[in-house]
This record gives sequence, structure tokens and C-alpha cells, in this order.
Amino acid sequence: MNDLNPILKEKLQSAESWFRQRKGSLVAFSGGIDSTLVLYLARKFQGRDCAIGVISNSESLKNKDFNLAQSFCEEFDIQLSIIKTNELADIRYSQNPINRCFYCKDHLFHDLQEMKKEFPGFEILSGTNYDDLGDYRPGIDAAKKNLVLSPLVDCKLNKEEIREIARHFNLPNWNKPASPCLSSRIPYNQAVTLEKLKQIEAAEDLLNSYGFEDVRVRHFGTYGKIEVRKDDLEKLLSIKDIVIGEIKKIGFARIEIDEEGLISGKMNRILSSSVFEKTSK
Repeated sequence: MNDLNPILKEKLQSAESWFRQRKGSLVAFSGGIDSTLVLYLARKFQGRDCAIGVISNSESLKNKDFNLAQSFCEEFDIQLSIIKTNELADIRYSQNPINRCFYCKDHLFHDLQEMKKEFPGFEILSGTNYDDLGDYRPGIDAAKKNLVLSPLVDCKLNKEEIREIARHFNLPNWNKPASPCLSSRIPYNQAVTLEKLKQIEAAEDLLNSYGFEDVRVRHFGTYGKIEVRKDDLEKLLSIKDIVIGEIKKIGFARIEIDEEGLISGKMNRILSSSVFEKTSK
């Protein structure tokens, strides 16, 4: 266990106080590092019976991430409730508007509100962190609508600090690359379908098998575009014919390699600054 610097020790004490002031938590859990830390801290400071992780085995969540989430809860003796949200059946989501994430999170948080009947007095928590406030995050609006709390925001914990605290507690995914939902690989206003999601997941799994840990395969209808970290580009280009040939078999007519490299949130570049300003208020 690594030592925390004084600032992080103070923030961790703030988080402990935040959790201990509340009866219990229903944590919207995805297996990502942010919600993992929230769930771990809830378990640590509120106890096993008062910290419930809730994960949706949705089509937009990678099977790999779902399995890792289950393993984490088994390892740390955390109660996990598995539900099934059906956002693909909601045309407001599947048409893929720029606020698609709102409808996804609204479905999830609505289901968690229903669970509160079984756990009266428990709060619904999300893994939204302090850095997220500077990006376009329609899910934050859904959280506000459903009275969801964000302890990482309240304790002013950013992504780097979250990873450092997770490393301090030896959480297995403390340095796991971000893994946004599969629907985020599809350009806004192009339909989200089960077929596309399966193709994206299979293509990214294939790239993982070649040693590319942090990848995105953007789905543009008939063709796909691969993003890997900038320092992995040379390796990818050296085997591109093999990789492209295998990914085509998944169902893409054409595959391109984005030589700009992986940039999280690249699909949001089309959004005007007014969208960000509106959502940050």
C-alpha cells in the first residue's frame, strides 16, 4: 500500500466523513475506476450491509468489463445487484441524439430509485468525478433529475487523484484505461444497434489480443476507424494488414487507422461551444 500525500489524505478523510454521515448507498457501478472507488469507499466506511453495487448488464457494456466488475465485488466482499436496463428499446436513445447519455442514465437511475423501496434511506451514488464537470456529460443532468449524489465531486477528487487513492488501497483496476460505453463509438445521429455494438466490441477485443490495451474502434456505418495510443501507432502500422483483414471479417467493409491517435471524447468535437456552456450551468 503506497502512502498518500497530505492533500489526498485530507480528501480521503473528507470522503470518509461524507459516507459516514449517510445510512447507506446504492452505487451505480460500471466496473470503471470511478464507480469502483465509490463502491469500495461505501463498503469500507458504511459496511457490507449498507453498500450495494448495482450494475446493468446492458448491450453497451463490454462483457469483459461486466466480468471484471463481478470479480471485483467477489474479491472485496461487496454485494452486487445485476439488473437489465433496456435503453436500446427506447427510440430516444437508439436514434443517438447528442444527449443520448441522458436517456441511458435516466433508465438506470430510475431503476435504482425503484430499488430504494427495498433499501429505505439509502442514497443513490454515481461515479461522476470533479474533472467530468468540464466535459459534455448529459448523464449529469439525468443524475440531477433523479437526485443522485456524486461523492467524488463533493470531495473534489479528480481522475488522477482517484487513481492514486485506488492504488493506495490496491484496487485491481487502479490503472485500467477508461472504457466508455460502446455506444460512444458511434457518431451522433447515426442509429445505435445491437449489431454495431457487437462489431465494435469484437473489433476492440481483437486489438486487445494483439497487446493494444487502450483502444477505440469508431463505427461509421459501413466502415470503422481504429484509434490506439500515439505510442502504439508504430506497432499497429507494422501489422496493419493482418489486423485490418481480421476486423473486416467482423463485418466492416473498410477499416482505417486514425494516425492522430486515441483521444477520449473525439466524437464530441462536432458539438458547438454553446452545448458545453449550456450543460455546465
